[in-house]
Amino acid sequence: MSGNLAREVGAVKRSSMVFGPVALAVAAVALSACVSTAPTMGENKGTVSGAAGGATTEGNNSALEKCGETLGTLALQEDTNAPWYVQLRGHQLGSTIPVLRLMIQQSNCFVIVERGGAMNNMMRERSLEQSGEVRGGSNFGKGQMVAADYTMSPSIQFSAKTGGAAAGLATRAFGGLGALAGGVSTNEASTTLLLIDNRSGVQISAAEGTAKNMDFSLFGGAFGGLTGGAAGGYSATPQGKVIVTAFADSYNQMIKALRSYKAQTVKGGLGTGGRLGVDGGSTAAPKEAAPAAAAAAPAAAAAKPAAAAKPAAKPAPKKAPAKPAAAASAAKS
Repeated sequence: MSGNLAREVGAVKRSSMVFGPVALAVAAVALSACVSTAPTMGENKGTVSGAAGGATTEGNNSALEKCGETLGTLALQEDTNAPWYVQLRGHQLGSTIPVLRLMIQQSNCFVIVERGGAMNNMMRERSLEQSGEVRGGSNFGKGQMVAADYTMSPSIQFSAKTGGAAAGLATRAFGGLGALAGGVSTNEASTTLLLIDNRSGVQISAAEGTAKNMDFSLFGGAFGGLTGGAAGGYSATPQGKVIVTAFADSYNQMIKALRSYKAQTVKGGLGTGGRLGVDGGSTAAPKEAAPAAAAAAPAAAAAKPAAAAKPAAKPAPKKAPAKPAAAASAAKS
């Protein structure tokens, strides 16, 4: 073994001792990235995968919460003007609605009703039926659409790549394998799901979820006679998978809370003024507070200790009686 080759083999051994399985996995990914292979159907599954048909599921994630009884019908609404949605588009990530709909149907907790773009097609078919252009018996008459009991709104509070610790490998031990250098970072996401009752507008539930994964970025030289270029391990996995996992965590938390759901109540009824009324207001709270305050006033007065009696004032000294005028004249003479 030549001196140069011995030194390079020693570098590989030292790298494997420092980075252990991570270094070996990174090297394997780099090697595999240099050879183009045919697509393989069904691999590289995400957190939400498989299919749903009615209450039947296939290939779904066993970690997803399930419901033995459906809780109602549900429509999803995504705020396409929100800053987080604009950022998704900037990263070539589309709407979150399709994967959320799959996840929710697989859980059997809600029945999804269409309120998105396909609603236009539904209304178009009804217009064609009314115009007489469709065949008889098409049965697109009124009274068939299912109402949405609830609306669920997704949002992303935080989605970013953090870290960036460098991890390097340098070896030519494998017949012309060039230098490999890499960075290790973390994809993190935090999401929220809100559940609203469509009839009352009351928020039924809110849940937050998080997820993260490690990302290994590789770049290097040529492998033998092959053209080298950028390669990636988890960097080839879209950050959208982390976001979907965070939504799955949000949904699981929500379903756990809904299993022991108890409606919030307000004395006097929801939307009748609440319990924090103001003085002179027309709602139930100030009207109830006024008699209570009036009844409390006499009791407070009775409970107040009597003021101590003041000592009696001393009588004023008596003045001497005035002498008669005649007597006064005689005395002078």
